[in-house]
Amino acid sequence: MSSISLVMIVKNEERVLGRCLDSICDLVDEIVIVDTGSEDQTVEIAGKYTKHIYSYEWTNDFAAARNFAFQKAGKEYTMWLDADDIIFPEDREKFLHIKESLSHKPDSVLMPYVLGRDPYGQITSSLKRNRLVKTSRGFQWKGAVHEYLEVHGTIIEVDICITHLSVKSKKTDRNLKIYEQLEQQQKQLSPRDLYYFGNECFEHGLLEKCLKLYREFLDTNAGWQEDCIAAIDRAAEALLQLGRTEEAEELLFESFKYDIPRANISCKLGYIYFSKSLYHQAIYWYKAAAECDLERVKETGALVNYAYYTWLPHIQLCVCYDKIGKKELAYCHNEMARFYNPTNNLVLQNKQYFEKIIT
Repeated sequence: MSSISLVMIVKNEERVLGRCLDSICDLVDEIVIVDTGSEDQTVEIAGKYTKHIYSYEWTNDFAAARNFAFQKAGKEYTMWLDADDIIFPEDREKFLHIKESLSHKPDSVLMPYVLGRDPYGQITSSLKRNRLVKTSRGFQWKGAVHEYLEVHGTIIEVDICITHLSVKSKKTDRNLKIYEQLEQQQKQLSPRDLYYFGNECFEHGLLEKCLKLYREFLDTNAGWQEDCIAAIDRAAEALLQLGRTEEAEELLFESFKYDIPRANISCKLGYIYFSKSLYHQAIYWYKAAAECDLERVKETGALVNYAYYTWLPHIQLCVCYDKIGKKELAYCHNEMARFYNPTNNLVLQNKQYFEKIIT
């Protein structure tokens, strides 16, 4: 059986740290906590689980902090989590199995990172992360913010989900300020930095700035395919919010040079045509979204919003078919939406409406 060091960087995480460590403390052989300046009970809580607690002076560089933490790992493999992550019971069992079966010693283990679940526990949003790495390889984190672990060699993929359960009420501007500081210092931003800086600007309503950054990112021709598609999707959303519909439509078609249409792109095109009362064109694109292969997209490792691949295009098809007088088809697609999202209020209201007029 392989030995594992769990390594975490934390700051002011008293509300969630115990929850996280309770879910994994008996699955690993060592816990290393690096505190970056907590002012609450974080360190005291960590002390209930481990003696390996270190202080680190925060320098606005996540990669530097994580690399410092990784240097403290003493076991064969190093695993990382954030304080607001958790491993559910069904995934704990899988984790024990993989720990016992790492006989061929892969360099890295890729795991799903679940960012959202519905009230029934079904995954609604996820991506993939290199979560467990061979300590002796000395893999390094890169990037001051939205950092990533640069790995190579033998990488295996398992279906052990790490689930993100944030308790924070709103997004902070911490990452945005780091990027703005780098920009003010005239630091050379990598294509990846341009993409994530654009994301931060989008999420904080700096729409013109995010459009500029996304275009700079796309023009490098050096971004990951999935990031390019995601940048186009968000840039199109920004354009729609700014009332620049024609530009948004044109930009969405640009995404097709990277790969076949993603469901979120198709839904956005459907929305544009629906807003113009071009219902047949809208139906075409919502159908395209409904037919997208979710499993194929999940394999890319990109962030996936499952709504676009399940209930959302069907509820939109319901509305479109209702608009052109095809009530039976509208009802059919509402039932498809209900299959995926049985408690959605709009779906249930539609069901009552159609059952009154069709029967």
